[in-house]
This record gives sequence, C-alpha cells and structure tokens, in this order.
Amino acid sequence: MVEDGRNFIADAAIVTVPIGILKANLIQFEPNLPDWKVAAISDIGVGSENKVAIKFDEVFWPNVEFLGIVTPTSYACGYFLNLHKATGYPVLVYMAAGRFAYDLEKLSDESAANFVILLLRKMFPDATEPSGDVYERLCAPLGSLFFTGEAVSMDHQGSVYGAYSAGVMAAENCQRHALENLGHLEKLQLVPLRCELHEAAFPLQISKM
Repeated sequence: MVEDGRNFIADAAIVTVPIGILKANLIQFEPNLPDWKVAAISDIGVGSENKVAIKFDEVFWPNVEFLGIVTPTSYACGYFLNLHKATGYPVLVYMAAGRFAYDLEKLSDESAANFVILLLRKMFPDATEPSGDVYERLCAPLGSLFFTGEAVSMDHQGSVYGAYSAGVMAAENCQRHALENLGHLEKLQLVPLRCELHEAAFPLQISKM
C-alpha cells in the first residue's frame, strides 16, 4: 500500500530506496524483516555530501577530471570536479562530505561560495572571479543596510586587512547614503588614509585550512 491508499499486487518486488529510507524505518514490511537484514541495514554507513558549483568566465585550472585538496585534518578534506573537461563549460564543483558537509549546508549560498573561492585561491593564487559578481552581490546594500567584513573583500578574504578595508568602504558608502538623503552630499569626506593603506599595507592572514 502506498501513501494515497492504493494497493499493488505482484509476485515479486525490488526495493531500490536509498539506504537512509531503510534506516529511518519509513517503509513497513509485512512480515517484519528478519534480524539479520535489520542488522545489515543498521551496519551500513551513510553520510552527507554537498556540492557547490561555481561558473567562471574562463578556465584557469589544469585539464584534469579532479582537483584534490590536502588539509591538516580530514574535516575539510574535499575535492573539485572539473565539469569543463566533460561539458566545455568553465565550471568547478566543490564536493564536501561528512561532518563538514553538514556545516557547509548551514551557510548561505554566498558564504559557501566565498569559502570555496578561498580554497581555490590557496591552490591557484591567480584564480579569476566567478561569473555573477558574487562579491558585489554580497556587499550590495539593501536600502540603508550595508554589508561588510572580510568575506566581502575581493582581494583579501580571511584577513584582518580585508575586514578593515571592507569596513572603510562600507563606512564611506553609508556616509554617502546618509548625506544624499539629507541633501548635504558636498559635506562628504572620505577616510584620508585609505589610499595610503591600499598602497602600503599588506594582508595579515588569520585563517588556516
């Protein structure tokens, strides 16, 4: 019997549901499954796997099927699937599994994409920006609400300098917005050290994979 109440009668049946369905006991078998079958279902491991697909304007990675990532621990150990080799489109798909996959799916799409870009930049420092201007969309204001932090820095994610420079830019945009609304745009004064900071400062990395 299925959910809508219909019955199907047959001499034999093939069970093809995912192992997770069997583990959750979402199917009622009559008679009940024998103990050895229940034990087999219980003993088979099952986990989570998440994918983050990012499209670029051009290919900057080698023409291989997989790009592996070596990390200090197994927690964030994943790999990239190169769809360009199979489809011709400049797309990389990051594959995450295990406990890290559960943590990754809690992030917003933008945060997950930013994390993947960070991994790529560790492998390919000259990696181009993904199509769709993900950083511009992340830091784009919503009316009078402005977004900042190291994640919106296009050049220095995961660093103190990235957080500071992004904060300076957000403060300038917020000030400009406020003065425009008040009709006093001529009073706008940008942070005087901003240009000097961009020329002299260098990023202090605080993230480590």
